[in-house]
Amino acid sequence: MEISEIIKKCEEFSVKFIRLRITDINGMPKNVEFPISQIEGVLKDGMMFDGSSIDGFVRIEESDMMLIPDLKTFTILPWTSDGVRTARFICDVYDSDMKPFDGDPRYVLKKVIKEAANMGFETFVGPEPEFFMVEKSDSGVKSDLDLMDSGGYFDLLPVDKGERIRKNIVIALEKMGFEVEAAHHEVAPSQHEIDFRYTDILKTADNIQTFKWVVKTMALMENVYASFMPKVFPKINGSGMHLNMSLNKDGQNAFCDETKKHGLSDLALYFIGGIINHAKEITAFANPTVNSYKRLIPGYEAPVNISWALGNRSAMIRVPSCRGKKTRIEFRSPDPSCNPYLALAITLAAGLEGIKNKITPPDPIDVNIFHLNDSQKEEMAIENLPADLNESIKYVKKSEFCRKIIGEHIYKTFINIKEKEWEEYITNVSKWEYEKYFRNY
Repeated sequence: MEISEIIKKCEEFSVKFIRLRITDINGMPKNVEFPISQIEGVLKDGMMFDGSSIDGFVRIEESDMMLIPDLKTFTILPWTSDGVRTARFICDVYDSDMKPFDGDPRYVLKKVIKEAANMGFETFVGPEPEFFMVEKSDSGVKSDLDLMDSGGYFDLLPVDKGERIRKNIVIALEKMGFEVEAAHHEVAPSQHEIDFRYTDILKTADNIQTFKWVVKTMALMENVYASFMPKVFPKINGSGMHLNMSLNKDGQNAFCDETKKHGLSDLALYFIGGIINHAKEITAFANPTVNSYKRLIPGYEAPVNISWALGNRSAMIRVPSCRGKKTRIEFRSPDPSCNPYLALAITLAAGLEGIKNKITPPDPIDVNIFHLNDSQKEEMAIENLPADLNESIKYVKKSEFCRKIIGEHIYKTFINIKEKEWEEYITNVSKWEYEKYFRNY
């Protein structure tokens, strides 16, 4: 839409405020709001802001930065605040010299997209984000004994608050231009999944951030907390965010070749090989929190081994059975706490490197990896994903690949943030430790 069309649309829907949104290195959405009276100037010239106040951006002596709205991301929010209508843009970040800022995660993804385009590829991704909903109490979130339901995968429950909120989320997303494909109860009690149609990789990253915001907003309207924390409750499944990825070349799915074994092109295999080759350092970006690794343990359906398979859901990467234009890989280890711009950038870059260097993956695994013992996995050359955040960061620190793809600024800042997070974690004494040891020792 042109600026004049956007202004006309805002007038038509009586929009009073505009939000400009960005994402910091931790994946946290940030925004600034201004009245509609300022829209023409901001859309033409951008808006200055203090970059030193955003986690991981710049130092205070170089703080002047610019927000440049991406006009393609204009949307009017389907809810109002005290009857006041608001619209939103996602922005790119520029420095004071009007150069793209190296520390902007969205810019990192754009650079990898450009590399893919130079190779003749368009990249498409469809995410499957899972989340929990838990009722609020006067003192905060209720305990795991107060889950909102006891349902399981695809369960048809009596209409309850969780199901009503899920429907409200879908309605809000569709009003914002999402094409929702499915919404259902997930495996764990009070766990839900809403899948929206695949699209180009930049729009998908934008959509993931918008999706999380909408989910949390709709839940809070019903006095409920929605959380994308990877492992909310012990002894039940955590929340993942499977990424369904495909490449197109000359308008055709580049992963499909019905003349080849398994109906997969050499490009598809090389792409898988690239991800497997860099799986250990990708994990830090796909699973970036201490809590992420409490999901990546055996027995709770999340992959813990570096492997790929045809249909087999115990593998880190699986290739669903559909072929033709729907041929894709499903990367199953990422979780929804990740920064989608960085996770998608590093994963796509790994796949492209696999294509450039013709990295052939190992043979697909056709058995349930969860049932293999260590010696069997060693015999089949199946390695483990990093066991914790500390281990995954060590792989990033040794990776010139990561340094090259995400750039020096984010590379150093990300490592610093995560090392501090790990130190904070290991110096903390948990409730479990207190209950386990205090009286006994």
